[in-house]
Amino acid sequence: MKEVRVRFAPSPTGDLHIGGVRTALFNWLYAKNKNGKFILRIENTDEVRSTETSTRVILDAMKWLELNWDEGPDKELPKYAPYYQMKRKELGIYKKYSNELVAKGFAYPCYCTHGEVDKLRKEAHANKFSPKYNGRCRNLTSEQRLQKKKEGKKLVVRFKMPKSGITILNDLVRGKVEFDNFLLDDFIIMKANGVPTYNFACVIDDYLMDITHVLRGDDHISNTPRQIQIYNALGWKVPEFAHMAMILGADGTRLSKRHGHISVLEYMKEGYLQEALINYLALLGWSTEDSQQMFNIEELIKKFSIERCVASPSIFDPGKLLWLNGKKIRSKTVGQIYELFIEWLKYTNNEKIIESWDRELLKKAIALEHDKIKLLKDIPLLVDFFFVKDVDYNDDAVKKTLLSEKSKNTIKFVLIASVDRLKNQQDFSSVALEKCIRDLTAEKGIKTWQVFHPIRVAVSGRTQGPSLFHMMELMGKDEVVRRLNVAVSKFFNFGGKNV
Repeated sequence: MKEVRVRFAPSPTGDLHIGGVRTALFNWLYAKNKNGKFILRIENTDEVRSTETSTRVILDAMKWLELNWDEGPDKELPKYAPYYQMKRKELGIYKKYSNELVAKGFAYPCYCTHGEVDKLRKEAHANKFSPKYNGRCRNLTSEQRLQKKKEGKKLVVRFKMPKSGITILNDLVRGKVEFDNFLLDDFIIMKANGVPTYNFACVIDDYLMDITHVLRGDDHISNTPRQIQIYNALGWKVPEFAHMAMILGADGTRLSKRHGHISVLEYMKEGYLQEALINYLALLGWSTEDSQQMFNIEELIKKFSIERCVASPSIFDPGKLLWLNGKKIRSKTVGQIYELFIEWLKYTNNEKIIESWDRELLKKAIALEHDKIKLLKDIPLLVDFFFVKDVDYNDDAVKKTLLSEKSKNTIKFVLIASVDRLKNQQDFSSVALEKCIRDLTAEKGIKTWQVFHPIRVAVSGRTQGPSLFHMMELMGKDEVVRRLNVAVSKFFNFGGKNV
């Protein structure tokens, strides 16, 4: 059985987006499932929009996602190299096969200008015909072509599409799809500057790179009959095609920036885990018989199959991705989360955030907030109060909890009494602390919330956070007492002296 070879061939005209990643992922999973090869090819024939920066962004995104290619940039095999289309163009690869098609009568030079072609299409549309190129140069004689050349006319090369019959695509996802050849015009395969067009270059490259399966989004399905005809004209075997359904936003329209992040590296910067994004994208257009939702990468490789891909569009749900990311984080140990967080800081150049933080204290703080972390970027927001000298008090928290007109005097008493108790507390474990403070409430006849909430705001500056007594235990007696003293002095005009 022939080795499975699939490819992901992005155009470096911008960031790598969600739709492209899903295509790359399905190709990667299929190759791994079949013990085949996953090839990365850069289709940079768009001279105007292709950039080195976009190429680097694509490579960085693929590496972050751990969709490692077997062949491609930095992993070139002489038999198939180069893996950049413009480098292949420089070797004359596309011109060779363009000349062959012309010699065999399957393609022809066309001297029509953009303006002339546009005029022809507008005339066809006005006469209620299909607005396609009418083949004006299709049957020029050799003398007429020579005359055009003498006149200095620039030429493109067009492929001769059959004028009748149908082109059949046996798609692995959609089944049999038929295209009426009459509706398809003679399309350009080589531009006037010698650069191949997409439909031509990808056929040549897929054949020369021994690609066996072409898995791509269904926005490419209209290109397929043209590509099949090029394969047939050159006498080459057509690869297996599988067109995956589009990914749509919640409003049913094509996924775009208005639906949120679509660039992969934006998700990385937000603190999503690579494995969560991979897991979620695998569910967009594919499923298992038992509708399993959570996968590790080994399970995805083992269970993936084209037969389980669906033809109907998938809806991208940011809320579900966030939920899944939180589940993935909570499934990890504190040590693993810490390491992922450190890596995230490096990726995003934010290492200065924790430059002065005690790393062991950070790990313990992460443990306290383990169940609340949805994104890696949440961690500093959840635990930063442990590492400050001057508490950043939330205005609303202070107004509602410390400076309430109804209970201001009670709260002042509570904080002072708490300092008095805590500074003499020998056992500063969470269990002992809870008993100490509850004893205070019972003795003074004060409701627990009138004690717990003010202490929390006084030591953390906020109304929400980890378990109060675990938080106090982690801070330690000296720090807790210091912060309570600061709060008393700051909000109750206690003269700045320790209680």
